[in-house]
Amino acid sequence: MEILEQVQKYGYVREAVAPEVDLVAEINRLRKEKNAVILAHYYVDGAIQDLADYIGDSLGLSQQAAATPADMIVFCGVHFMGETAKILSPEKKVVIPDLNAGCSLADSAPADKFAAFKAQYPDHLVLSYINCSAEIKALSDIIVTSSNAVKIVEQLPKDQKIIFAPDANLGRYVAKKTGRDMVLWDGACIVHVDISEAKLKALREKYPNALLVAHPECKDNILLQADFVGSTTAILKFVAETPHDEFIVATEAGILHKMKQAAAGTGKKIIPAPATENNTCACSECPYMKMNTVEKLYNALLYEQPEITVPEDIRLKAYESVNRMLEMSKNL
Repeated sequence: MEILEQVQKYGYVREAVAPEVDLVAEINRLRKEKNAVILAHYYVDGAIQDLADYIGDSLGLSQQAAATPADMIVFCGVHFMGETAKILSPEKKVVIPDLNAGCSLADSAPADKFAAFKAQYPDHLVLSYINCSAEIKALSDIIVTSSNAVKIVEQLPKDQKIIFAPDANLGRYVAKKTGRDMVLWDGACIVHVDISEAKLKALREKYPNALLVAHPECKDNILLQADFVGSTTAILKFVAETPHDEFIVATEAGILHKMKQAAAGTGKKIIPAPATENNTCACSECPYMKMNTVEKLYNALLYEQPEITVPEDIRLKAYESVNRMLEMSKNL
């Protein structure tokens, strides 16, 4: 089966890698040979994070990639992240290890349904969380992240009517912080809504001195208990810099890899918040992020597939909304 046929059928290159192949050595060789940069989100497997040129959140990684002289970006994350990289770096080839690595939050906002929803509020400005598809970015006026959403909303006139999409939990958090009444699209991330309040209560009783840190995509009942609420990057920084020795982390468990590295030698105890019985892991894991493997990363570099493309008309509109955020964030 041809490589493109494999990608079309399976979402990734299924060529078997010979057991004697040193994947790490080959990945390092290929990235140099092809002038490629490897990006890894905090939520992917630790083995991939250790191979990456840059580790971070989705926007920060795309900005890093745009600033490099690389010819190819290999984005180990999920589909919308590859799209964001392509939006900011149209001249670069963008590939991801698995085309099926989607996002429950991005998928919760189909472009056609969102366009119809938006049409009901013609006098509203559309703010969309960066965890959305290129099509939703193109339908938006300003893109926001979990770290800058509050500050961007605070820059808008108080009488400006706002639609916030696609994450309703983040929208409610921003509305509370800013005192703004926003129309919310009812989307959510399965990872953050899957955190069990009952299990968390038991965990907090077991570790009464632990600080609870949470991502604002969590439900309100979790956020109300949190000692600190912030983006993945902000949570990582808080745990690393705060002079405390126990933390319960309410976000995707992949961040614990970098968090433990940052806290190495400090004696800090880092505990993942528990998921409901529906999750196969005791912690909260994203099944899409876990589709990224070292073998798929190797194949993506070798065959330069699966490739992420964004139609130019969509890319240009999406770029406007992302660029508006970047302009509004310059002095934050």
